[in-house]
Amino acid sequence: MKRVFLVIASLAAGFAVSTPALADLQLATAKNCMACHAVATKLVGPSYKDVAAKYAGQKDAADKLSAKIVKGGSGVWGPVPMPANAQVTPDEAKKLAAWILTQK
Repeated sequence: MKRVFLVIASLAAGFAVSTPALADLQLATAKNCMACHAVATKLVGPSYKDVAAKYAGQKDAADKLSAKIVKGGSGVWGPVPMPANAQVTPDEAKKLAAWILTQK
């Protein structure tokens, strides 16, 4: 009985940990971010792992990224500009930026 409880608790903990990451990947997909970005490989834009590495340790990284998600930007990753994403709300941009920064 104790073993069954441990298995159930482990599964529940794993689900609780993986659900937010999946939810943010779903948000990125829903907002068309995945058309230009991927988690681990460069597409049109940099991979989210590369973005997380570049901004690692910067206190204002989430704010910088969320602003760039909404307003767009250029010059940081090369000549291809990132277009503005007016369909992304500031709250969604913060959620996406926080998720991007967790990619390793």
